[in-house]
Amino acid sequence: MSDNITVAGVSVDTRHWIGGERVASAGTFTDHSPIDGTALGEIARGGPAEAEAAVAAARDAFPGWAATPRAERARILHAIADGVEKRIEELAIVETTDNGALLRSHRRGVMPRVAHNFRFFADWLLRLEHEDFETRGHTNHVSWDPAGPCVLITPWNAPLMLATWKVAPALAAGNTVVLKPAEWSPLTASLLADIAADAGLPAGVLNVVQGYGSEVGDALTSHPDVRRISFTGSVPTAKRIAASAAVNLTPLSLELGGKSPLLVFADADLDLAVDLAVEQYDNAGQVCLAATRLLVEEPVAEEFTRRFVERATALRQGDPRDESTDIGPTIHPRQLEKIDGFVQRALAAGARAVIGGHREDGQYYAPTLLTDVAQDSEIVQEEVFGPVLTLQTFASEDEAVRLADDTRFGLAATVATGDRERAERVTARLVAGTVWVNCFFVRDLQAPFGGSRQSGVGREGGTWSFDFYCDLKNTVTAPKGWDRDHG
Repeated sequence: MSDNITVAGVSVDTRHWIGGERVASAGTFTDHSPIDGTALGEIARGGPAEAEAAVAAARDAFPGWAATPRAERARILHAIADGVEKRIEELAIVETTDNGALLRSHRRGVMPRVAHNFRFFADWLLRLEHEDFETRGHTNHVSWDPAGPCVLITPWNAPLMLATWKVAPALAAGNTVVLKPAEWSPLTASLLADIAADAGLPAGVLNVVQGYGSEVGDALTSHPDVRRISFTGSVPTAKRIAASAAVNLTPLSLELGGKSPLLVFADADLDLAVDLAVEQYDNAGQVCLAATRLLVEEPVAEEFTRRFVERATALRQGDPRDESTDIGPTIHPRQLEKIDGFVQRALAAGARAVIGGHREDGQYYAPTLLTDVAQDSEIVQEEVFGPVLTLQTFASEDEAVRLADDTRFGLAATVATGDRERAERVTARLVAGTVWVNCFFVRDLQAPFGGSRQSGVGREGGTWSFDFYCDLKNTVTAPKGWDRDHG
């Protein structure tokens, strides 16, 4: 097999990146484009041996990187951001080809955000400090000590952006990293390794191991030399990772699924509310934060639905490389089967498809809105992760909150209302890691990010990231004892 493949004119190395070198594997797996099913190439398929080598490289590189002054670590992170910005077009076209998200979004938003992730945590590192405080004359000084090698396992729906949400703070904190990208979209992680090496990141500080789920993942998450594990993905996989990590009591940060609500009150700006609802089809609905449950107050439900259908049916579905496309394909045939299974079971149980409810050609699923759904039904309670929304109505504020909170998830919620006091009342009662009021997907890296209930464990972002990726130390110093003669 060739060590490189060419994707839309961009050369991508298909081997792992371990200890500053490219490493092949005996086995491979085929990476396909969801746009048309084309085989993009054979990717090195890691297992326990590659996992062991990557953790060893991270362990060996850790003392030197941890001892690197903050200013130098920040400089290298900014150099990585520079490298990302120089290659935005290449990164954008490779990721669109690999995971099917819109090229225009990658060019204008996603890849610039990748660079921002590195710049933000580089700058945050330089001003990270707690004020000293006194206890009965003794001085308390809190510091963030790098924890050690970190295993970061990332999803396929926004591969590079979600990877660098983790990689950037882990590196800034002085840790070394083993990154395991999703097998359905591994290519931009390989390009990131090249960019980091060109930026001067020392060998072994960032390692990238590709492979199928548990084949490599179990060896990484159960390794005694791993000090932190951060995972974004499904609840079942998180439970497996948690069980594996429990052997060594390795701290976890888990950002998991969601079944988020959008609450539309009768006093809301209805055009804004419809805009927010239609936005949930972004990335073909393959967004963990998506408000897939539309909860609309009864007096405006009919008009909301009319306007929503008008807007949603105008969306253009097709090749994500076309500037005029609004919705691209689903990531993989298995995901398409999963989405359609949810919808067909819901229809068989009595749901009504206002729009959609069926596959299109290839790996495309028609934007779907289902009504006549019961609160305890599968389609309302379980994450579909596709362009499928449900619509229910409510008669009172209390009922709206009850319906919104009545799932096992708690990742996010969105509220559309023209009443500030109502917004404050409702948001205080919602179980969610993030609540947006009259907006959606505004994400500041200073803010804590994570989920409640089965949507996750822990928070990352700003100082919360450093709290996770470091061992916090409090040094208590007595006011006396400094006058001894050491001569």
